[in-house]
Amino acid sequence: MRKEFTKADIEILKNIMLQRRDVRGNRFLKTQIDDEILNEILNAANCAPSVGFSQPWKFILIKDETKRDKIYQEFLKENKKAKKIFEDNKLYANLKLEGIKESYINLAVLYEKPKKSILGQTSQKKVGEYSVVCAIQNLWLMARAYNIGVGWISILKPKKVKKILNIDKNYKLIAYLAIGYVNEFLDEPELLKLNWEKRKTLEEIQTI
Repeated sequence: MRKEFTKADIEILKNIMLQRRDVRGNRFLKTQIDDEILNEILNAANCAPSVGFSQPWKFILIKDETKRDKIYQEFLKENKKAKKIFEDNKLYANLKLEGIKESYINLAVLYEKPKKSILGQTSQKKVGEYSVVCAIQNLWLMARAYNIGVGWISILKPKKVKKILNIDKNYKLIAYLAIGYVNEFLDEPELLKLNWEKRKTLEEIQTI
């Protein structure tokens, strides 16, 4: 039986997408997330499309404060380098760009390198990694539906993170996420509100 969605369903989905935010540490709360809800969020990720139905994602939940502190120290090193790159923009130095220690839980999202040929991946090797990004988007939207925030911390060296977490060489780190309840979701993306960048229009993103 084919599932048909209503206009109300469409509006709910649109609102979840429009209200999704990249959350920083100054918004996170330490409030516990029930395991049942965490499983729902991970199940949403597991429903994502993947090349050749390979489902190449793996997730590591990180609650250990010692490991999180080591990750945070790596962030500080990399952010120090980034500040030099953006030294002409005074706004950068005041940005809170992670929530490693403040969030309820951290999540390492991995790509498992294939041990056999994957349907649809023979010409474009990166599509397996792109599949993992689809899973992250699913996870992010489901988290937002539960009023839970997600922050993607990209100012990290993947090799350093893998070493701290003792991740096997057959896995590639795609994302390091901070997840938790928040004190508020901003009405607009923070970097948009701060005029770091402007939102592109539909006319700007399509060509004929």
